[in-house]
Amino acid sequence: MSGARVITLPCRTSDRVLDGTRGAAALAPMLAEPLGIEQHTIGSASAPVVAPWTDDLEASRGCLLEAGGQVEDAMNAGLAPVLLHAECSVALSTLPAIARTRPDARVLWLDAHGDYNPPDTTSSGYLGGMGLAGACGEWDADLDVGFVDPKRVVLAGSRDLDPSERELIDNAGVTLVEGREILGDGFVDALGDAPAYIHLDLDVLTEGELPVQFPTKDGLEIAELRELLGRVAAGREVVGFELTNFQAPIDELERALGATAVKRVVEPLLDALKEGSNVTG
Repeated sequence: MSGARVITLPCRTSDRVLDGTRGAAALAPMLAEPLGIEQHTIGSASAPVVAPWTDDLEASRGCLLEAGGQVEDAMNAGLAPVLLHAECSVALSTLPAIARTRPDARVLWLDAHGDYNPPDTTSSGYLGGMGLAGACGEWDADLDVGFVDPKRVVLAGSRDLDPSERELIDNAGVTLVEGREILGDGFVDALGDAPAYIHLDLDVLTEGELPVQFPTKDGLEIAELRELLGRVAAGREVVGFELTNFQAPIDELERALGATAVKRVVEPLLDALKEGSNVTG
């Protein structure tokens, strides 16, 4: 690979408020500028609703397929995708796209929650909490895009797992690094030397660091997450990343300050893409 493509996807998947769409739009130019590229906005926002996962899945089918298609198109063009969206539901199609185009890559899933509930175990009925499970084939969203091997997934920073969810994670062979254990020396070892595609839900940060849905205590501070991403990117091929859950404030100044903080967090990944550590051998 020799470059990147910043993709903003404002269409709705499981969005219950508009803040996440607003956040993706605010971040796009900030992340594109260091890479010296333009950002691409695909689709348009629609009204958020609180709905059962079945309704969300039906209504968002086009958006989900577009997400995976955009990631695959970028990869096939030799560009690292940087996908910005409100919710983790996009993983239903983006992770299978990575598995198809770069089967040698590992997926690093950074999230306070496991998002590993299939329909028969979910207590919330929230599609956004089912994304990783669906991407790994624990349930079939009927998108006909395939799945990612759960043994190639490292789920890290999670600290809010249902008992049934934990059992599924263990049985599937997903590597789990819980909570602040992520700061230990063994975390990067879990990725081995493989290339990495990173899913970053900003709620991996501790409550109060940035505006997110479902904030959770005992997570990472902004400086710690930035340092961790630097360790992940050091000497490793970064094939791309997706960023979700920046719930941007309505106030323009507060939104700009939050977006600047997010940019600071992911600068190690942007640097890796800019400097060519994502170039295949």
